[in-house]
Order: sequence, then structure tokens, then C-alpha cells
Amino acid sequence: MLAGSFYRVTTQSQEPGQVTVTIELNAEHPIFGGHFPDQPVVPGVCMMQTITEVLESAVQQKVTLKKAGQMKFLNMIDPVKQPLVDVTVTYKEEEGGWKVNATLKRDDKIFMKFQGIFN
Repeated sequence: MLAGSFYRVTTQSQEPGQVTVTIELNAEHPIFGGHFPDQPVVPGVCMMQTITEVLESAVQQKVTLKKAGQMKFLNMIDPVKQPLVDVTVTYKEEEGGWKVNATLKRDDKIFMKFQGIFN
């Protein structure tokens, strides 16, 4: 779990089928020592884990990624230069899983887009 150490949620809004949070990244987290020293970049796996955690919070259950239909990393996130990131997750329950669309962005800069299914 990355919440609380890698990032913290600063704001959250939720409506049926959608949750939006603003996270503040911890540029001092040990992950950045290896990814990469003196040029920190948020790893893609951490972006995906953040989406998973935001979804779990919204649906109040543990979920597992079943299928990643689309996962696009469009810009790198430097936690020093870009400590705040907006995460929007839209979700719909269907056939025993959750159909999810998500974005990580800040203002007009999109870092990641995701479409997939969680169980």
C-alpha cells in the first residue's frame, strides 16, 4: 500500500461511479533512491497501484487487476517539480468485475491514461 508513505490524499470528491482525488507525492520516499537518484520519476507500477488504491477506497473492497485493455504513460512525473497529481477513476460494476477508466494529470498535463477491468 502506497497511501500514507509514497503519497497522501489532500482532497477527494466522489459521486456515483466516479472518484477524484488530489495526491501529494513524497519526493523523499525510498523508491526514488533507485528510480532514479538525482532525477526522481514516479514508476509506472506506482501509478497503477495508486489507481488500484483509489478504486478500492471508492468501492470499499479489495480489487485485483484482471485486464489492462489500455495503459498509456504520456508524461513522466517528477515528484519534486510536480508534487500534486489529480487522479480520476470512473468505474462501473459489470459481470462480477469493475470496468474502470482512469487518468493521472495535473492541470492540462496528462501523465497516464488507463482502461481495464478489476475483480
